[in-house]
Amino acid sequence: MPNFTELLHHRYGASPVNAELPVNDFISSLLSHRSIRAYLPDALPSGTLETLVAAAQSAATSSNLQTWSVVAVEDPSRKEKLSQLANNQAHIRQAPLFLVWLADLARLAHIAESRGLPHEGLDYLELFLMAAIDAALAAQNAVVAAESLGLGTVYIGALRNKPEEVAQVLELPKQVFAVFGLCVGYSDRTVETAIKPRLPQTTVLHRETYKLADKEEDIASYNQAMEAFYQSQKMNVPGDWTEHSAKRVAFAQSLSGRDRLREVLNNLGFELR
Repeated sequence: MPNFTELLHHRYGASPVNAELPVNDFISSLLSHRSIRAYLPDALPSGTLETLVAAAQSAATSSNLQTWSVVAVEDPSRKEKLSQLANNQAHIRQAPLFLVWLADLARLAHIAESRGLPHEGLDYLELFLMAAIDAALAAQNAVVAAESLGLGTVYIGALRNKPEEVAQVLELPKQVFAVFGLCVGYSDRTVETAIKPRLPQTTVLHRETYKLADKEEDIASYNQAMEAFYQSQKMNVPGDWTEHSAKRVAFAQSLSGRDRLREVLNNLGFELR
């Protein structure tokens, strides 16, 4: 593993590196994170899935309501279907384990009904937001655990392109929504994957109050860092990070079908009052 200074340089590109930050092996592991999109077919050791779920369940959860669930998909035909729904991403098929993280309000509705108790609060936007946050916190714990075991991961947000079809494939009940997927497996090391630079800390870190002005120099520096990254990875990405990001939010069509998310969530049983 590269030393701390090297890791910071990889993460922040051309931005200044503060080598005086406190460091330990855990932080170095976090800084080494990269998305893996090429996997070996090797099966995971027995107990890996359960260990990842234990790590996920150790994450914080609002009011201990635990408003998330996860579906572990290992069947090749089901992974194939999910891959097709997520822009035909090959790594979903390659990875031996595909985890679909769910915002799950069905369980709370069920236990309330089993006691004859009301559950009107589940119909409000706050509960859906809580469930999505819970799922994200749990998944990130699982990612950190997986990487500590020498495994690679990559999140798959494209499941939200066709959430109703995903719900059919996974037989999800009402009030359950697939927030994102996660590939888990051993990285194919013949495919080189570098640490992707992030925006300079001065762009995302605000002290005391939020200040958006005077960030142009930092963003220009990041544009250069990302252009160098794309070239090093032989990625054909037109324009710089600013242009690429702006295109992703330019129009409703830019959202790849997710512009109808409120309608979809209503169809899946979320009233979002």
